[in-house]
Amino acid sequence: MIGTVREMLTRLRAVALPTKAAGWDPVGLQVGDPDAPVERLGVCHDVTSAVVAAAADRGVGLLVAYHPLLFRPTTSFVRGPSPAGLAHELAGAGIALVVVHTAFDIAPGGAAEALARHVGVESPRPFGPVWPSDSVKIVTFCPSDDADRVATAMGDAGAGSIGAYDHCSFRIEGEGTFWPSAEATPVVGEGGSFNRVDEIRVEMVAPTGAVDDVVAALVTAHPYEEPPYDVYDRRGDAGFVGRVGDLAATTSLGELAGAFEGAVRISGDEASPVRVVAVVPGSGGSLVGSAAAVRADVLVTGDVRHHDARLAERKGLAIVDPGHAATERPGVRALYAAVAAIDGEAVDLGDVDPDPWAR
Repeated sequence: MIGTVREMLTRLRAVALPTKAAGWDPVGLQVGDPDAPVERLGVCHDVTSAVVAAAADRGVGLLVAYHPLLFRPTTSFVRGPSPAGLAHELAGAGIALVVVHTAFDIAPGGAAEALARHVGVESPRPFGPVWPSDSVKIVTFCPSDDADRVATAMGDAGAGSIGAYDHCSFRIEGEGTFWPSAEATPVVGEGGSFNRVDEIRVEMVAPTGAVDDVVAALVTAHPYEEPPYDVYDRRGDAGFVGRVGDLAATTSLGELAGAFEGAVRISGDEASPVRVVAVVPGSGGSLVGSAAAVRADVLVTGDVRHHDARLAERKGLAIVDPGHAATERPGVRALYAAVAAIDGEAVDLGDVDPDPWAR
């Protein structure tokens, strides 16, 4: 036994932080008991019937998948070839499933960087923000002596998580004013007169789903009879799904496409020189404009639509499209290496689920 599912999830946070994934992406634990023991980890690109069978045969207790298995809501878990059926099969075999997807795309050493290295980009830098789940900023005001207690209560209720950091807050000194009514019993200041008191403004971010719990904790910990607070919608803490950088030497568009096996779609003159390369694993056609904005000569990604290719053409951006899976395979290999650093006997199932277009 190398640990429980829960303990493995904690260690995998260093590989791919779930809170940095795209807001639409169902990363994290999808199947299994967090307290179940794990004898061995396995890694795959997609969860297929063949992968489940191989994982069961080789004693995998926790399967780390790049792509989500359960992507859309389901109303039943019945044995069969559907995603819900495969989830049923995993559960029956006692195999837990965790998904990394966009959390690993954006991670240091993740899928985007692996693809950049595969095509020869040196010192890749990020582009193409991926926005995490909806969040808010919760702001309150309290005496300085109470700021730690209030912020701790808010953090314990789910506020203040930014990436790999918890209980994050911002504080600034200021002055609060108020005039208590005859019915009020102020904790600071005097009744029946206008008051000016020194206060601390405390700001913390929180997931939208945790707002009620955080506000309840704030109110409970706050010393005031009427705790002041504001809740603001926010957008922040994006990761970056793409990488861009220079090749060691200028090459031709056709030679760059040669980094991939099989059929590769090319938009542009194969003889044209390229030096600055942008990459996006998976389906990156929506980032044509972003790739052009960072002055790339070519975008390497999969699933590019006709109209996105035309847009790239107008912007003077070439495209190399080796397919969805081909742009993710370097990342899946990097994922296996990262998981193998946790479990030296981790099972590589990347070849059990080949590209469906390669059959």
